[in-house]
Amino acid sequence: MSPSLTTFKDDALIALDSLTDRAGNLLNPTVRLGVTGLSRAGKTVFISSLVHNLLHGGRLPLFEAVRSGRVSSIRLEPQPDDAIPRFQYEDHIQALVRDRIWPDSTRAISELRLTIEYQSASGWNRYFSAGRLSIDIVDYPGEWLLDLPLLTQDYRAFSENTAALASRGVRRELAQEWLSLAGSIDASAPAEEATARRLAEAFTRYLRACKSDERSLSTLPPGRFLMPGDLDGSPALTFAPLPKLGEARFPKGSLGAMMERRFEAYKNIVVRPFFREHFARLDRQIVLIDALQALNRGPEAIQDLERALQDVLACFRPGTNSILSSLLGKRIDKVLVAATKADHLHHESHDRLEAITRRIVDRAIHRIGMTGAGIDVMAMASVRATREATVRQGSETLPVITGTPMEGEEIGGEIFDGRRDTAIFPGDLPAETEQIFRQTEAGLAQQRLPHLNIVRFRPPKLDETASGATLSIPHIRLDRALQFLLGDRLA
Repeated sequence: MSPSLTTFKDDALIALDSLTDRAGNLLNPTVRLGVTGLSRAGKTVFISSLVHNLLHGGRLPLFEAVRSGRVSSIRLEPQPDDAIPRFQYEDHIQALVRDRIWPDSTRAISELRLTIEYQSASGWNRYFSAGRLSIDIVDYPGEWLLDLPLLTQDYRAFSENTAALASRGVRRELAQEWLSLAGSIDASAPAEEATARRLAEAFTRYLRACKSDERSLSTLPPGRFLMPGDLDGSPALTFAPLPKLGEARFPKGSLGAMMERRFEAYKNIVVRPFFREHFARLDRQIVLIDALQALNRGPEAIQDLERALQDVLACFRPGTNSILSSLLGKRIDKVLVAATKADHLHHESHDRLEAITRRIVDRAIHRIGMTGAGIDVMAMASVRATREATVRQGSETLPVITGTPMEGEEIGGEIFDGRRDTAIFPGDLPAETEQIFRQTEAGLAQQRLPHLNIVRFRPPKLDETASGATLSIPHIRLDRALQFLLGDRLA
């Protein structure tokens, strides 16, 4: 990450935390795994399924340490950070398994510790390894990650960048209220709290409209405007960008000076503590994205997803951790970008979804000048809510997926009650990945890509063994994700 993101004080505190973490690792080897996701990508479901499959002997053939029988025990333990809320795994699993509903998204940071006892694959390593690895899973909203680039911007740059983005495509209409109000206000006029509040409220409505299911846009900083928590109504969240500010300094006591001060307060109160206390301590990271939703919304949503990933990946410093890097601040040495909800497609399109996601990531990496080392991409489903089948339609055989649509879902004019199974043809992704990006680059914002029939299904009903034990949650490629993120630490 660029040094401009941090102050000298930040760097000193990060170095101290890194050395403290490394000292603790000598007694109890630990990996801090960051889990985040862009809007509605399913990070709560990912963590719940990952832990459930590890604790309940799930089918993980690509997770080598489990497949080879070298893992002797896996257990949950108290997390080491007493000031961070615990990820409520038990509640989320009850929702998934017993109630067959999707758990509520977490809107703040949380943590869970999982400890694995194992035998090293190397006889030599067995003399030096404790045969124990703790995984501290750190769950945080993707909106917080997208705030980190704000640390490199002053208020004028933030206003200019936000207004430029809001003037393009579908955002122009969504931003009309905020831009109209902001354009009618003189930044050099005396500061008034009522004016600041009206601006902040209009700007927040714009961000919420961008995030809605109808738009599915991804680049939405400042993230706390969408999930304010205990900062709701505070001055640090009562500001908004003002377009066309020019270069002149704001007069003392003016609205512009107030906005500038509050923007800096937002960075100091919200963004820097998150970076210093949580993000800078991570070892590995998975970023979950809902690429299918973006594909269904068309080229503009794909462009916005790519822009968001560009901002996200610019925050990481993939590379190998060492004593020296600990003194300078940790490096996240592996980053996985995973397109979720692969179970909404027939398996014939899984590789295509992965190829499309890889193309989006590669474009983002190229634009920010990264090498791509330590970054991988996959299509997966943390929880497989569907099964596959085929149906005959005249002389044609169609691949379909079957499952239980959520209550209220409508398919072909039929509204489902949440109890009855059905089969749908989900549609096909194009075999030629470049077809999508040619449309995107041509600016065809109104042209739809091949339509995907995306239906919200209930979590699957899990079978039980003869003794009444519930089997593990089905998934797609969760084992491959585990192998990439943790396999080398269990070698």
